[in-house]
Amino acid sequence: MLPFVAAGNGDVARPTIPLLLAATLAGCASHSGVVPNGEGGYSISKQAATGFPGLGNIKADLMQEANQYCLSQGREFLLTNSTETQPPYLLGNYPRAEINFRCVESAGAPTR
Repeated sequence: MLPFVAAGNGDVARPTIPLLLAATLAGCASHSGVVPNGEGGYSISKQAATGFPGLGNIKADLMQEANQYCLSQGREFLLTNSTETQPPYLLGNYPRAEINFRCVESAGAPTR
C-alpha cells in the first residue's frame, strides 16, 4: 500500500512520497540522439530513468536508431564500439549504453 498523508481538512488523502519519487525520476532519463564524434563516425547514448527495468533493450534500440540513420543516407551501419553500465543499478548508476558507429558504403553498391 502506498503511503498517504491526510489533507489539511482530513477529508481528502493524497499520495506524497510516490508523487515526489515519480517527479524526481521522470527527469532522469536521457537520450543523446545521433552525434558526430569528429572522427568520421557517430555516437549515440541512452540512459534509463531508473534501475528497475535493467539494461533491457537499450543497446538494441540504439543499434536500430543508428541503422535507420545510416539507411537514410543510403549507407550501411557498422558498429565500431559499445559500452554499457554494469549492475547493481543503484544510487544513480542507472542502465546506460553508448555505441559508436560509422555509416559505410553498402556492400552491393557499385564502386565509383
